[in-house]
Order: sequence, then structure tokens, then C-alpha cells
Amino acid sequence: MSDNHFLIRLAEDDDNFILGLVPRFVDFSLPAWRKRHECIEGIRKDLSRQLDEQPANSYVFVAENEDGERVGFIHLQKTQDYFTGRSNCHISDLAVAPRHEGQGVGKALIAHAEDWAREHQCQLVTLAVFPGNERARALYEAAGYSVDLLRLAKPTH
Repeated sequence: MSDNHFLIRLAEDDDNFILGLVPRFVDFSLPAWRKRHECIEGIRKDLSRQLDEQPANSYVFVAENEDGERVGFIHLQKTQDYFTGRSNCHISDLAVAPRHEGQGVGKALIAHAEDWAREHQCQLVTLAVFPGNERARALYEAAGYSVDLLRLAKPTH
């Protein structure tokens, strides 16, 4: 299925679908100090807030296939670049429903983010990904993304 076979629209009454995909964000090896349930709870809480409050500079889009079935979503945030002060588009969350993996949904959502970023005069499209999320990293690297900054962490106890 090619990318143009997906309708990507702003999220409306899609909260259950979107929040149901949250466990996808931790479906791989996490750093030792990260607890799966804490990550899920934090992501779910943030996405719920984004959907309920719809803050400025936060946009959640849902992808549907030709049958009108929801197949994935992407959460974009317009941010300011620390170094240049220019606008960036940050892919805060991207998830594809498990049974629709490998059908080009993630690729279509990334293309949508890049089009949206151009329309909104963003300098960069940024994202963060856990090192153990090899499937997502492969998708992003195939789309031309590369390391900008590395965030390192060390538990204090």
C-alpha cells in the first residue's frame, strides 16, 4: 500500500484508539533504570492532557486506511530551537497499530510531519527514540534522520 492511501487528519474523538497504542512505546528493551509501567503511565498522562486541553503548538493526527480504519497516530509539537531560536517541529509520539505494521503507515506519518513542518516554517524535524527501539530507529534512519544530540542518563542511586 503506498503512502497516498492513508487519510491523515487531526484527532477528534480518537482518545481510546490513541491511548490504546501507548504500550507500543515500551515494547522493546528499555534502559535498566526505566520501569515499563512508569513509562506507560507518563506517556498516557501526557497524551491525555494533549488530547483534552489541546494546548497551542501541539497537534495530534490520526492515520486511517482506505477502509476508514484507524491505523496509527502522530503527535507533533512546534518548538523553538535552543541554538538558533528558530521554529522546529518535534515528533513527540508516533505509533502504528500492531496489525498494520509494515504497510507504510509510519512512513506516511513521518512524511506528514515533514510536510506540516515545511508549511509551518520549521527549520528541523526532531524526535527522540530509546536506543533499544530498533524498529523505530530503522524507520527514522531510512527516512533520513540522524543523531543531533545524545542525551545521557545515570541513576543517582
